[in-house]
Amino acid sequence: MDYIKHVVGDKKSEVVLFSSTAIALYGYDQGMMSLINTNYDYLDTMGIGEDNPLVGVIVSVYYLGCAVGAVLASYLGDKRGRKVSIFACLATTALGNILMFIAGLGFSKGAMTLMFLGRIIMGLGVGGIDAVIPVYSSELNEEGGRGKALAQEFQSNIFGLNMAFAINLGVTNALGKENQWAWRIPIIAMQVYPVLLLSFIYRLPESPRWFIFHDREEDARAALVDIDGEDQADEKVEELKKAHEEESSHSIGYNDMIFPGGQQFHETMVTVMGQINQALTGYGAISVYGPQILELLGFDTSMAEYLTQGNYISYFFLMTFAWLLIDRVGRRFLMVTGAFGIAICFIILTVFGGLASNCKELGIPNLAVSIPGSVTLFVATGLFGIGWLAQVWLIPTEIYPSTSRAQGSAISVIIWGLANFAVTLLTPIVFNNLHYWLFLVFAVTNLFAGWWTWAYSPETGGRSFEANQQFFADSKEQGTWLVSRVNDGEFRHLPRGKEGDGVEGERQPLLAVDGA
Repeated sequence: MDYIKHVVGDKKSEVVLFSSTAIALYGYDQGMMSLINTNYDYLDTMGIGEDNPLVGVIVSVYYLGCAVGAVLASYLGDKRGRKVSIFACLATTALGNILMFIAGLGFSKGAMTLMFLGRIIMGLGVGGIDAVIPVYSSELNEEGGRGKALAQEFQSNIFGLNMAFAINLGVTNALGKENQWAWRIPIIAMQVYPVLLLSFIYRLPESPRWFIFHDREEDARAALVDIDGEDQADEKVEELKKAHEEESSHSIGYNDMIFPGGQQFHETMVTVMGQINQALTGYGAISVYGPQILELLGFDTSMAEYLTQGNYISYFFLMTFAWLLIDRVGRRFLMVTGAFGIAICFIILTVFGGLASNCKELGIPNLAVSIPGSVTLFVATGLFGIGWLAQVWLIPTEIYPSTSRAQGSAISVIIWGLANFAVTLLTPIVFNNLHYWLFLVFAVTNLFAGWWTWAYSPETGGRSFEANQQFFADSKEQGTWLVSRVNDGEFRHLPRGKEGDGVEGERQPLLAVDGA
């Protein structure tokens, strides 16, 4: 009870709780579509077969909506405020979810069109949330390691994934795959997230940094009093004013970020490739098509669905290692070792997939293949959570100055949306043609992701924001993007005992002047 009172009474705790719940909303959609894609009534209502490529298209258009929503929400967040943008995104998400729920409800003509529309509109909202929430949360949160804080928030993403699949599994077993409510209930249950967040957002303060950047000093002070108390408010207002004065003469636009030769093109390429490489790990396919993958390994449909839930539960608990390690060993180490570890798992899965497809001919019991195969899949999923889930969202907030941090976050979501659109669109097509050889494809893409990260992605943990930005300045001056050659490879690992870095650098808030 005391803990609940503390959370409700402390604005920083409320912001973390709000942000975590919003990120869980993004996880819910991933788990929601897994069993809906195999519901017979859903497929019949949409007028498609289980192997029809349109199954993947319906899933993937959501990510196109996310890409567009990131741009719109980022713009609205800069112009009208973070809270206004978040409110609009939540309302849009709720609308898209309702359209998905009513698609084909009492009618058949136009059901697929309405489902497409609902997926796109919901994507607009969720993509906007993914772009604005990290910026808003970081601007109001001062305490704790940056990596640990974000990794803990992304653990709630996996909670949303588990919640969606559990609801799906429960109603499917209770009602059967031929019942329309077995796929409609999991969709409408998602409404609890936007409705709960919309009813709570009024309690939260607007970003003081946004107020200062819009010459609203008194509003900024009031927000800081709400966040930190009366004693620190005046000092922090002065810090933010100084930061604003220093940055106002260095306006950065998208042209400076996305075109070669731009001031922050290098930073943008690290951000872009982080998201592309995350998609290449193959986890997007596992999260949406997990039951089908386990069926390929030799399990029947029912057992494959239960094991998929087990995989997600294991994923949730293994994610604890992410926030325990991310600030201790660094983002880069976890990403590189994670990618190579996942590649090994997919090579093993290729072997088990081949054996499972030829068990009778080889005289091998099914369980002798399916059990170690499922364990390997569990390990691969855990390695993704530890090595790749939070890192690619964290790094952009650490390498851009505050004048372009919102744009950098938007670019990150855009690439995430486009990359996952491609992966979720192509996976069912490739899966139906390559079968278990798809695992070998993901093994190769993971090797690429690990190599690129090792070669070009600097270690941003344990350092001040200026130190991270200095890497890119030095890289330009020295004429190389290779991490091993910039400053004698200093950014290959966490800083070691340097004054101003390490723990203090890692605890540096985005709200403070030094974080600008």
